[in-house]
Amino acid sequence: MTLTGDTLTVDIAVVGLGPGGEAVATRLARGGLSVAGIESRLVGGECPYFACVPTKMMIRAADALAEAHRVSELAGSVEVRPDWAPVAARVRAEATDDWDDTVAVDRLVAAGVTFVRGRARITGPGELTVSGPDGERTVRARRGIVLNPGTDPAVPPVPGLADTPHWTNRDAVAVEVVPDSLIVIGGGPVGCEFAQVFARFGAKVTLVEAQDRLLALDEPEAGALLAERFAAEHILVRTGAKITAASHDGQRFTLEFDGAEPVSAHRLLVAAGRRTDLAALGVGAVRLDESAKGIEVDEHLRAAAGVWAIGDVTGKGAFTHMSMYQAEIAAADILGEDSPGADYRAVPRVTFTDPEVGSVGLSEAAAREAGLTVRTGMAQIASSARGWIHKAGNEGLIKLVEDVDRGVLVGATSAGPAGGEVLGALTLAVHAEVPVDDLRRMIFAYPTFHRAIADALTDLRK
Repeated sequence: MTLTGDTLTVDIAVVGLGPGGEAVATRLARGGLSVAGIESRLVGGECPYFACVPTKMMIRAADALAEAHRVSELAGSVEVRPDWAPVAARVRAEATDDWDDTVAVDRLVAAGVTFVRGRARITGPGELTVSGPDGERTVRARRGIVLNPGTDPAVPPVPGLADTPHWTNRDAVAVEVVPDSLIVIGGGPVGCEFAQVFARFGAKVTLVEAQDRLLALDEPEAGALLAERFAAEHILVRTGAKITAASHDGQRFTLEFDGAEPVSAHRLLVAAGRRTDLAALGVGAVRLDESAKGIEVDEHLRAAAGVWAIGDVTGKGAFTHMSMYQAEIAAADILGEDSPGADYRAVPRVTFTDPEVGSVGLSEAAAREAGLTVRTGMAQIASSARGWIHKAGNEGLIKLVEDVDRGVLVGATSAGPAGGEVLGALTLAVHAEVPVDDLRRMIFAYPTFHRAIADALTDLRK
């Protein structure tokens, strides 16, 4: 590393220090390269401050309330009084350090990375201009640039919506008081998780989704299962909803619809996808398309000469585990190590609602669209041995998607109690392309939730 005036020269510059960016920067620094890590927001990214970690703390608390309400079916009686204060305190103290990244910055610097606070823009091959609290600085990277810019919440082009004081996930994790009523725009994982959390803590929740079902990227059976639970918990769900206008009168938000009654609430949470501003990042300077939704990469995460991209921006899945996976591959390529390229056949994802919904690989519809000869198998958790024993809150399913021509699973869904944990076995089966006949010859422990996989395999024969 060399510093001349306002110019910092290093081997590699990493733009964006979310989980993957921090991992690749640390790995490269420990591999002997001089590395500049550049971040305009919090080092650690969305996950520890606004997403994975604090939301799962919120979900853990909400699930505890739900289990307490199930006591009457199983063990007697209890009195349950929701209290958001300990949840907010835990998020602030344990998850986010009051949204302070000092610990993360210190960890990065201790690994040998030069930290630069500011917003980076590519101004030429191997060159960045960083605008920070101390003005502008030029960073030159002799070996190249790694892009991990992450994403920001997207706001749908609904007339009036952008002008309202709506929440995004970043606002919702920081609330100290649960609203009396809440509208959630978006029936994907983020919207569904927040809807259930706030409903269990006493908010009257309406969830609005433009698609015709919840969790549109998952199997329809999983979305239907969740919709049933939401109805039982008095969460009003409007699917296939076209919002025509949004407004805020200083007290309440109102959404108007095409062909349906308007809805209003004290708070409005927008959870309708994510976006990246590639033009602001200046990717055109390295001949990448600034108008694209993301950055195309090869199997070693190369985007252009001397440019690698990892994380959400690659479009391979907006998950921390994906960013970390890609970070290792990109680092190996930069260090000249012989390593296999990325393999996305068995990408797992989990929606941490109750029931928990885990999916891996292709859905039935996606497999058919890919031209595969498909056979599916299904098992209901409630009718399995463990589901019958579990009783209250036992709704769930296992769905398997087989490529008949090869006799292997190409996709699977595990929904229900511990659905994400049960998914582990199915992820291994899809990733390793274990023959379905071998899976049938496995011994599944009794009585477990994962034993329902055997029932789904039996159904797969039919």
